[in-house]
Amino acid sequence: MIPEDLRYTAEHEWVAGDGSGPVRVGITHFAQDALGDIVYVQLPDEGATVQAGESFGEVESTKSVSEIYAPLSGTVVARNEQLVDTPEVINSDPYGAGWLVEIVPGDASAVAGLLSADAYRELTES
Repeated sequence: MIPEDLRYTAEHEWVAGDGSGPVRVGITHFAQDALGDIVYVQLPDEGATVQAGESFGEVESTKSVSEIYAPLSGTVVARNEQLVDTPEVINSDPYGAGWLVEIVPGDASAVAGLLSADAYRELTES
């Protein structure tokens, strides 16, 4: 459950896109599985500036509340409004309909510095 075409962070976020335009961000299958049933998501507003490695939202489950960390610095240009009413879609489709935000990176090359699928797999299996 680790798509090869995405990049990843050690904090269990994924990034789709090469950074030449907006990138889509979500949490991984591993993260949603560890959280359990997701009941609430707090996301930044469109136009918000996020900094790589800093928290930009929260995911609340029946077990705990977890911070969501920006995989790269940039500006939020879209947020998944569907998650307001149906946050549980993150559990059922974390790499599809359960995406969180779209960010225009301040530095397009930052995407290449994220973990590959193989590196993320090693991280989650150790």
